[in-house]
Amino acid sequence: MTLDIISPISPADLRRARAENPKTRARDLAESLGASEASLLAAHVGYAPAGAGRVVRINTALDRLFPAIQTLGDVMALTRNRSCVHERRGQYEDYHSGAHAAMVLGTEIDLRMFPKHWVHGFAVLDGPRPSLQVFDAAGDAVHKVFLTQGSDHAAFDKLVRDLQSDDNTDTIQLVPRAPVEGPKLRPEKADDLRRDWAEMTDTHQFLRMVSKLKMNRLGAYRVAGAPWAFALRPDAVTGVLQKAAQDQIPLMIFVGNQGCIQIHGGPVTRIEPMGPWINVLDPRFNLHLRADHVAEVWHVIKPIRDGMAHSIEAFDADGTLIGQIFGKRAPDTRAFRAMVEALPRKAEI
Repeated sequence: MTLDIISPISPADLRRARAENPKTRARDLAESLGASEASLLAAHVGYAPAGAGRVVRINTALDRLFPAIQTLGDVMALTRNRSCVHERRGQYEDYHSGAHAAMVLGTEIDLRMFPKHWVHGFAVLDGPRPSLQVFDAAGDAVHKVFLTQGSDHAAFDKLVRDLQSDDNTDTIQLVPRAPVEGPKLRPEKADDLRRDWAEMTDTHQFLRMVSKLKMNRLGAYRVAGAPWAFALRPDAVTGVLQKAAQDQIPLMIFVGNQGCIQIHGGPVTRIEPMGPWINVLDPRFNLHLRADHVAEVWHVIKPIRDGMAHSIEAFDADGTLIGQIFGKRAPDTRAFRAMVEALPRKAEI
């Protein structure tokens, strides 16, 4: 049983900190204050400081929220974890409901959502960046939708009217974050793992397979080794982005958290390092990766019905998955495969 917790900082102090640091990213400011990002936003419910916009709570039921989001036109979708931010411009299309997992399969915005983590919802109104923001039970961001110049603001106003909650309190009940699960290894199961791995026909079978063996993703990579998993240098992700931009190799880039995974499918063009960050700064897609958080990178090969799926997967020092990069499915992935097979493996360095 977990107990609800309330931010140790009062709503008034959170509002004051936000007013004094208007350009600081919300997540960074909340972390510096020892509060959650959701608490920082909740503190503004019912308040409208000049230029900041009002904040109201909204219903987070996906079957109500996503049909309404689909009416907004061109928006910016944002999904992040501690180490990586994935931003994609486009329109929400082709929503598929699901009690345990739901999907958006639009031509530009491609999402996998896990509804039980969509707990606290807010709309930021009439400020410089009107948005919808959803957080999990611990107050960490799950997914955000920002209006753009091409958005339908009247549809946004209607969404807020239809989904606004009656709760106008400026505090929020949260639960402690779940502890990070490090790599789970069972070396004595290596033969079983390699045998089952070779029999896969779909990448979606992988997590069920390793769970059955009492391992997790990173633990399985460490145990299996060749010919299925090869450790690479931590800077391999930066190298893949730069090489893909240079040779115009289309990618599928997955970034997520426990409540949402967001996918970019297509080329990347402008790769810019800025301090500890490596950034993709394209007109419709931005990626911001803390390169200094990347502790392990793996080249992973999984059997599928018509060949082999190759991926580059990055993990932080705690063993948390930061993101995955695959070759885009169409027209083929031969160029991506050649690129990743040419990367120096850790044993070769």
